[in-house]
Amino acid sequence: MLNYLRKMLNIHIKESRRRRARLVSKDGRCNIEFGNVEEQSRVAFLSDIWTTILDLKWRYKMTIFISAFLGSWFLFGLLWYAVAYLHKDLPEFDPPVNHTPCVENINGLTSSFLFSLETQVTIGYGFRCVTEQCGTAIFLLIAQSILGVIINSFMCGAILAKISRPKKRGKTITFSKKAVISKRGGKLCLLIRVANLRKSLLIGSHIYGKLLKTTLTPEGETIILDQVNIEFTVDAGNENLFFVSPMTIYHIIDKNSPFFEMSAETLIQHDFELVVFLDGTVEATSATCQVRTSYIPEEVLWGFRFAPIVSKTKEGKYRVDFSNFSKTVEVETPHCAFCLYNERDAKAKLKRGYDNPAFSVTEISETTEANETKM
Repeated sequence: MLNYLRKMLNIHIKESRRRRARLVSKDGRCNIEFGNVEEQSRVAFLSDIWTTILDLKWRYKMTIFISAFLGSWFLFGLLWYAVAYLHKDLPEFDPPVNHTPCVENINGLTSSFLFSLETQVTIGYGFRCVTEQCGTAIFLLIAQSILGVIINSFMCGAILAKISRPKKRGKTITFSKKAVISKRGGKLCLLIRVANLRKSLLIGSHIYGKLLKTTLTPEGETIILDQVNIEFTVDAGNENLFFVSPMTIYHIIDKNSPFFEMSAETLIQHDFELVVFLDGTVEATSATCQVRTSYIPEEVLWGFRFAPIVSKTKEGKYRVDFSNFSKTVEVETPHCAFCLYNERDAKAKLKRGYDNPAFSVTEISETTEANETKM
């Protein structure tokens, strides 16, 4: 009993490790790590600072957003304090009554910071203001105003772009948790169900797949994550899909398919990852969107099909029941694609005639037949 439990535990651990070893997660995130990147390549991320900021996570983006404003306010606050110090406008210098300061009502670092804040965000309380007696203060005012506009435009644009990225639209496109293999139209097919949860369409949608596996070339080179194209078909056509209701896409397992040599028993033994992509244009923003997911051998069910999901109500409306979206029904399916083709060939031969070389025709004359009749 203890050995049996230990064996089952080892199997479970192996399956868990195998499930984690995937390039693309179910929600489309890529599980890849870059190591030993050259310093010159890292500088390229700073040269394309816009894309770098957009790709950051929200917590890092908000940290940069707050730091950019607070840092600029504090930096210019120090500069305003330096101007007041050099012009001897501060109270510790005991300026005369007729003294005209560069900036009115700056008494220290705190008031300098507040004036910097009011200048950059254009609050304009009217208590502190620049006078015409100091050219340095006027130049500093212009510089902070221009820099403030640049910071506002960049950071607010980055936040808006992050919110409106079509990547969020992809969250409302969902794939079935499992892929199934069964007969469709007399052919053995791998089927996947995909649905659009919004009523707005994806324009010009296109679905395709990549099979990732480790291959060994005739030269002895081992290629990890070797990519093989997987063509998916929809009954309505592959281009410009009318994606208003859930669709079932399928890949025909023929002699050119990498699944042709697999069978119901050997499928789980293969090491591969099927990545499915859906490209389209968001109807509301005209931005290009890509949704992706992946399936490993444990997530491919041989001999099943998807349960019906679309029905028609008495009021004449079409209803989609998403409780059946990933449900599967077991159906009679050939053991392998090769078995299906052999079965079809056998049935075709039964409909055709064949010459038998051992067959001989015996001729009977009319005289012989007449004598036999008289007798």
